[in-house]
Amino acid sequence: MAREPESILEYARLVIDALEAAEINYLLGGALAAGAWGEPRSTQDVDLVIGLPPERMERLSAELASRDILLPPDLMLDQLLETRGDVALVAYHRSAGFKAELFLLRPGDELRATALQRRTWLELEPPLGGVYVHSAEDLILYKLSYYKLSAQTKHLRDIVGLLLARGALLDYGYLSQWVLRLSVQAQWRALLSEARPAGAPVPD
Repeated sequence: MAREPESILEYARLVIDALEAAEINYLLGGALAAGAWGEPRSTQDVDLVIGLPPERMERLSAELASRDILLPPDLMLDQLLETRGDVALVAYHRSAGFKAELFLLRPGDELRATALQRRTWLELEPPLGGVYVHSAEDLILYKLSYYKLSAQTKHLRDIVGLLLARGALLDYGYLSQWVLRLSVQAQWRALLSEARPAGAPVPD
C-alpha cells in the first residue's frame, strides 16, 4: 500500500504514478498546470486529461486501488460513453480525502486530442517531479472556455498569469485559430486588454 499523501501535490503524484504504471496518456491541467507555467495558486483538487482506451480500464483501476483510490472499471466505461456533457471521473483517496478529476478523451473531441498531442514535459519541484502538463496555449483555451461557461474569475487570473509569464513565447496563430472555433473572441480581447497594462508582452 502506498504511503498516504499529505498534500494535494503528493496526491497528484500518486495519481500520475498510477496512470504511468497503467501506460495511460495524460496531461496535468487546472490550477496545478497554471502554476507550473505562471502564477501558483491554491487548489483543492487535481485536474487531469487522460486518453483511456477500454482495454486499459481494468489495469488502471487496479493501479489506483493499490494506492487506496477506488475507481471501478465499469464506472470508467460508463463515463467514456456518456454524451450529455463533459463530466469528469472523480477519484478520491479513501483515507486522505483528496480529489482528482479525470477528464476523458472522447471521440470527436478535437481540442482535447490536440492538447494531448501538444502536451509538454516539465521537471517541477518535488513532490511532483517530471510530469506532462497542458501546453500554455491549450491551458489558456480551456480556461477561456470555462470562463465563458461559469464566469469564475479564477480562470481570468490564471490566464493573465500565463500571459505575464509566457506572453512572448506563445503561439498566437494557434490561439487565434481556436479562439474563433470556440467562439471566445470577446473573452480573449478583454483578457489581452487587461494583460497589456500589467506588462504582458502580448500582441496589439
